[in-house]
Amino acid sequence: MSENYKFIQNRNCEYFPCHKVENKEDFNCLFCFCPLYMLKDKCGGNFKYTNDVKDCSDCLIPHSKGAYKYIMSKMSLVIKIGSERD
Repeated sequence: MSENYKFIQNRNCEYFPCHKVENKEDFNCLFCFCPLYMLKDKCGGNFKYTNDVKDCSDCLIPHSKGAYKYIMSKMSLVIKIGSERD
């Protein structure tokens, strides 16, 4: 069974790779903008707040080989929070 949908690279992107990494071959662009950003401190990534803005520049979770599995494991929480009404 093919699982190519879990990994993609956009080497034509002017920001590729957008994080400092040792091996560009393993850099996954699938989640260019992390869908877990809105989870704040529940995302599980390596982030900090700079001027009250979440800064994920030190986080490689969405760009790793296991990114798809990890992101999907958190999607029920994303859906729950996104479904809440004010």
